[in-house]
Amino acid sequence: MLALALRFAPMTHPIPNTKPYNPNFASGPCSKRPGWSLAALEAAMLGRSHRAAAPKARLAEVIDRSHALLGIPADWRVAIVPGSDTGAVEMALWSLLGPLPVDILSFETFSTTWANDVVKQLRLADARVLRADYGALPDLTQVNPAHDLVLAWNGTTSGARLGDGSFIAQDRKGLVICDATSAAFAMELPWDRLDVVTWSWQKALGGEAGHGMLALSPRAVARLESHTPAWPMPKVFRLTSGGKLNEALFRGATINTPSMLCVEDALDGLRWAEQITLAGLIARSQTNLATIAAWEATSAWAKFLVPDPAIRSSTAICLRIVSPWFTALDRDAQLQASRALTGLLEREGVAFDIASYIEAPPGLRIWGGATVEASDVAALLPWLDWAHAVMATEHTVAA
Repeated sequence: MLALALRFAPMTHPIPNTKPYNPNFASGPCSKRPGWSLAALEAAMLGRSHRAAAPKARLAEVIDRSHALLGIPADWRVAIVPGSDTGAVEMALWSLLGPLPVDILSFETFSTTWANDVVKQLRLADARVLRADYGALPDLTQVNPAHDLVLAWNGTTSGARLGDGSFIAQDRKGLVICDATSAAFAMELPWDRLDVVTWSWQKALGGEAGHGMLALSPRAVARLESHTPAWPMPKVFRLTSGGKLNEALFRGATINTPSMLCVEDALDGLRWAEQITLAGLIARSQTNLATIAAWEATSAWAKFLVPDPAIRSSTAICLRIVSPWFTALDRDAQLQASRALTGLLEREGVAFDIASYIEAPPGLRIWGGATVEASDVAALLPWLDWAHAVMATEHTVAA
């Protein structure tokens, strides 16, 4: 009965007249920049060694353009590292933690992963996890400036984000390690209150996956050169050589072999972003959030997972379904229903990959970074109403 209802229910609800031009709203890998095509990769140095002068210069160009566009202080070092943002964060955790107690903010899937790694893998006895549920932030007043601090600036799986960083002391003793992968190029980052910042190519600028970026403050470099971790360091995590920072990594050398095709794509995204400017990128993301917020304010069935607008993400925009037919289901049934809803949208070619993260509360997650056009977001919203109406009818018939 349930499958039969889903098969025929779309015919009973008027289909919206306009589809998004670009249906890619996934939260990673994220949508390519407007107008992107394979022609953007024609100059890629394929079949070349990444150690040769010209390919290495391309890698250095990614570093230099990223450094300038994000407004990273001149005395910070920036490197391309393996393993995407995950590799960059793990490299920082394994290389830097140990000398001081550490606080970890845990409020969604990936920040919880960093907490588990610090506690269960590095087994630091003086680690303190400050927790909050999906949609909220931990009590930031509990952060101790005498401790190291590990945080995600933006909760990619919850849609909660940190604000201006005022809870971080400028005269802190500890280092602040910031996972910024769904914040960089979309939100202001307070560089004077951070010491390590990581991101990946496949997030806000829509690059290809597999490569991470690591930015280090002078304080982080000093820690690297004065601290020897108590555990063995895998080769892909090693940032020092002979007790000194491996400066080559911050001039275009890499620990392992990068994809020069991905490098060319990253450069294309950076050149596009430079035309927009960082302020323009942030404004485009904010417009996408505002477009959804205007719709959400009048929706009877969809509400933000993050109720407080002050901490609501403009990139990972997470929605919960509040309809009685949905809230009456157990979690497994909610997961099934939310994926059936997003499956309808995918089948119509309207929106791909917008189901909530598997560990998050069942619902929707729509990427609102700068590569997504506000006109596509606006065109998507009537389709969300349509898909919900179909699912509501299905459950009414099934009941």
